[in-house]
Amino acid sequence: MVPLVLLCSLAIVGTIGFVVLEDFSVLDALYMTVITISTVGFREVGMLSDAGKVFTILIITTSLGLVAFYVSMVTRLLLDGEWRREYREFIIGKKLRKMKNHVIVCGYGRNGHQACDVLRMNGLRYTIIEQRKEYVTEASKLEDLVVPGDATRDEVLIEAGVERARAIITALPSDADNLFVVVTAKQLNPNITIISRVSDLHTVSKIKNAGASHVVMPDKLGGAQMAAMVLKPEVVEFLNLISTEQTDNFQVNELPVQVAVQLGDLDLWQKTGCTVIGLKQLNGEYLRNPQPDHQLAVGEHLIVIGNNDVVNKARALLC
Repeated sequence: MVPLVLLCSLAIVGTIGFVVLEDFSVLDALYMTVITISTVGFREVGMLSDAGKVFTILIITTSLGLVAFYVSMVTRLLLDGEWRREYREFIIGKKLRKMKNHVIVCGYGRNGHQACDVLRMNGLRYTIIEQRKEYVTEASKLEDLVVPGDATRDEVLIEAGVERARAIITALPSDADNLFVVVTAKQLNPNITIISRVSDLHTVSKIKNAGASHVVMPDKLGGAQMAAMVLKPEVVEFLNLISTEQTDNFQVNELPVQVAVQLGDLDLWQKTGCTVIGLKQLNGEYLRNPQPDHQLAVGEHLIVIGNNDVVNKARALLC
């Protein structure tokens, strides 16, 4: 853009100069300027005075300088990969504007990286917000959509599509930053599901009150999991598998209850092949292995296991 502006400016100056110095018409002056800048060597429209010759020399010298400047700029862009970065940013921006019902991961550290691995494994669309250059580069190598910037800023969250997202995972190192993201995301999208990382136990209630749907303490979970591996290693590994790996052939899913009926009357196992392992009640408490005589209420959620087909059949029965 800059070379083009300079070239147009030179053409205007050259046209005005030939009109003033040689009394050419505007068309003849423009013609002289163009053939001089382009150095094509066409016939001059008239004899030039000494002042005109000096002016022509200046135009030629300036145009050669512009060409050298343009070549150096193109070379720098090619060698530095600037065009490639700009093109990638253009493509990412285009994809982000089309994304909806996706997941936003704030922070690509240890926890954010693991969250992205699980999302990628299960085919969920997501984008990453990260301001540390080394992490941006690392995520870009995996062809992830990355928005470079501070996740606590409104404009960065909006660029990542927070208003159209289904969920946001905030895994920033600082509890204060995570709290700020929770507040901002909830203001921009009141219906979004927010999962926040927390380091300090005393911050849990603050982040929940700010609007977080779920709060996770990785250090606490890690210690509990290591202890559980001593007691029941196979059970822990199996639970990790079913909680993170979702495929068409196997998935653990939650189904919203939209009919008031006894669980046994649905007969989900016989009709669909779906296995019920739990229930989230209206008061937020979980009921493990609910009995057939349990009266389902609208708004509860069944936790089920099955492949994609049987889960969809069970979902239809609960509508």
